[in-house]
Amino acid sequence: MVSQLLHHLKPKALLRKAVRYEAIMSVMSLTCYTCMFPAISPLDCLKFPQECPVGQRCLASTAVGVKGSVSIVLYERSCALPSQCDQHGEKHAAGIKFNYTNECCDTDLCNTAAPISSPRWTGAVLSLCGLVLLLQLG
Repeated sequence: MVSQLLHHLKPKALLRKAVRYEAIMSVMSLTCYTCMFPAISPLDCLKFPQECPVGQRCLASTAVGVKGSVSIVLYERSCALPSQCDQHGEKHAAGIKFNYTNECCDTDLCNTAAPISSPRWTGAVLSLCGLVLLLQLG
């Protein structure tokens, strides 16, 4: 009975459909969240969805820098080439060494910033801390 069922499913036809589906998915572009500039609150990135070029993935990058006793975290969301994904390293900006981590995903708007349940005041506090740091650097 099982062999009759498997014969009826026509595995070759299923395989052809799967290959066609994969080919279609590979030429479709993703929509990803983006930040105009690296943001000090991950929630700032949710405002700018963008359609990516075909073949690119959604990137979520976090960079942590320290200047004296002040620590700052920057968030970036964008479309990315596959070679930019799953990377980590150092970047230098405004005399600060930032350690960054890039992570990518492959579904529409998958590069969300933070849990939506985060308190609203967290963004305000982070924004204020970032402003203070920028004023000290300037």
